[in-house]
Amino acid sequence: SVSQTYIFSLYFLSSSSIHPQTQSSLPFFNPPENSQIRSMAPAKAEKKPAEKKPAAEKAPAEKKPKAEKKISKEGGSDKKKKRVKKSVETYKIYIFKVLKQVHPDIGISSKAMGIMNSFINDIFEKLAQEASRLARYNKKPTITSREIQTAVRLVLPGELAKHAVSEGTKAVTKFTSS
Repeated sequence: SVSQTYIFSLYFLSSSSIHPQTQSSLPFFNPPENSQIRSMAPAKAEKKPAEKKPAAEKAPAEKKPKAEKKISKEGGSDKKKKRVKKSVETYKIYIFKVLKQVHPDIGISSKAMGIMNSFINDIFEKLAQEASRLARYNKKPTITSREIQTAVRLVLPGELAKHAVSEGTKAVTKFTSS
C-alpha cells in the first residue's frame, strides 16, 4: 500500500548515506515520528476508495483483493438458488435397451449398471488409445474407420472382434447411406 511504500522509503533514506542537509532539502523527506507512523497505517476493517496511480508509480506485483459476493437489496427474498446439475453422459439407457432386446424379463441393479457403464468407458478408452497409436505409427493426422476397425481387432479377442467388426461396418454403411 501507499503508506507501507512511504515508510519503506523513509527507512531507506534515513539509513542510507545521504547528507543531512540534502535530506532536509528533499520535498518528500519529512520523517514522521513513531506515533505518526502507527496512525498512518490503515485499520484492518477500513476501506478506502481506489486511487488511480500513474503507470510509473505502480508497484510491480500488487495482489488484488478477492471478489466478494454481492448481496442484492432488491426483492428481499432469502431463497437459495437451485443448483444446476452437471450433465454426465453415460451409456445406461443404451445398456438397458440392449438388455431388454436380449432378455425382456430381466432387470439390472444400479450397482451393476454402474459397473457396465465403467466397463464400456474402459473399452472405448482402450480402443481410442490403440487407434491413436495406429494413426501415429502410420504418420496419419486423422483417425478413420480403418484405424478403429484395426484397433477393435487388436483389443478384442477372437470371435468377439469379428462380431464387433461386422456390427461396426453395418453401422457405418447405414450412416453413410442416410
